[in-house]
Amino acid sequence: MRLFSRPWIRIAATSLALTLAAVGISPAASAANPPDLTSGFYTDPDSAPAQWADANPQDGRSDAIRESIAEQPMARWFGGWSGAIGTATGSYAGAAAHHRELPIMVAYNIAGRDSCGGHSGGGAGSASAYNSWIAGFAGGIAARPTLVILEPDALGDYDCLSSAQVREREAMLRNAVAQFNAQAPNTWTYLDAGNPGWIDASTMAQRLHSAGLRDAHGFSLNISNFIGTASNTAYGNAINAELSSRFGYSKPFVIDTSRNGVGAANTPWCNPAGQKLGATSRYGGGAEMLLWIKTPGQSDGDCGVGLGSTAGQFLPEAAYKMIFGH
Repeated sequence: MRLFSRPWIRIAATSLALTLAAVGISPAASAANPPDLTSGFYTDPDSAPAQWADANPQDGRSDAIRESIAEQPMARWFGGWSGAIGTATGSYAGAAAHHRELPIMVAYNIAGRDSCGGHSGGGAGSASAYNSWIAGFAGGIAARPTLVILEPDALGDYDCLSSAQVREREAMLRNAVAQFNAQAPNTWTYLDAGNPGWIDASTMAQRLHSAGLRDAHGFSLNISNFIGTASNTAYGNAINAELSSRFGYSKPFVIDTSRNGVGAANTPWCNPAGQKLGATSRYGGGAEMLLWIKTPGQSDGDCGVGLGSTAGQFLPEAAYKMIFGH
């Protein structure tokens, strides 16, 4: 799905670069500009909502889910379920490149993943296994333009880790950034920074810096959460203020708006009722980009309105209600 024409995105990207320079925000060292190489965000034809709608055309919810969710650009997540990772990322980035569109991709396989929350536990079996996996991820993309979100929750999920495990995780993330810079020069990478209700801005700035943010393009906020865009923007700006004062740089950030249409700050994080779709993937809106990173309708785990489900399972009734805010 094309959300904007190539001339428009060139103007937007140039304006963005000038704005970032004017306020002292530093993207990664690479001069690559993925939006300028593409004509809009890529819509995954094999997303969970699309597959469900294709398989259930007679269901009364199908048309609404297809139009409001499946036909919108959103991220594809890659992990241990993806098979040969270089083949998987290369195929997906290649399909997007065929349409001259920009894919949103999520790397979600860090060793010790979701150690505290537990609903999405797993990941690579060791740091060395993860390093090999992420190198394959980057190598599969190669020179194709992409956006990559690195390891949602990895920098927020420290309470269950020892100091040695924290150092190991930061080393894995620094290596991941280095792999994309070396192998995927037209990729913008974003280290995940959690959300405003989790870790204070000062602490998160330190964690981002220790995990290699200086060499990444930026950071991401609100993945799989429901907090409003304004609160996330304020949090992102607070992180940048800390980065600037303590380390001498700041970075662009993106916000996951897939499920924050209601935007209540005290919403439970795990499958809460009464939520609504947020702004579809676009430039601006208080951040560098607003993106659908979490797939609307995919369960957070065995909790809330997803009781009895597993993390990542598509729940058509939850998706349908999210369209209308029920």
